[in-house]
Amino acid sequence: MIENRWWDATRDRRLVVQRCPCGHAQHYPRELCTRCGGTDLEFADASGRGTVDSFTVVHRAPSPDAEVPYTVARVRLAEGPIILTHLDGPGPWTCDEPVRLGWRPLPDGRHLPVFTKDA
Repeated sequence: MIENRWWDATRDRRLVVQRCPCGHAQHYPRELCTRCGGTDLEFADASGRGTVDSFTVVHRAPSPDAEVPYTVARVRLAEGPIILTHLDGPGPWTCDEPVRLGWRPLPDGRHLPVFTKDA
């Protein structure tokens, strides 16, 4: 499955986006280019830089093991695509704030991409 290739890259702490020969970059991974419908997509490393597009602070845990509060955000990557992610570190957060990539380890060896303030 195509999304497995994305998750496999996180094992090496690599954030990848799909690129199409038409010049379009996209995230989340799909079988078709969302601009031209092409199928000749390749994964390319992202820079790890972006800006906060929108965010919300969650104060009510969706499960007993979730630590609150936490911040969920849309981050527009420097390459163009938007990724839904967590913001790590102290607030306050603002829209259009520059952020950089960090990683949170998962029990199976993969890593979850998270973003922190870009100092």
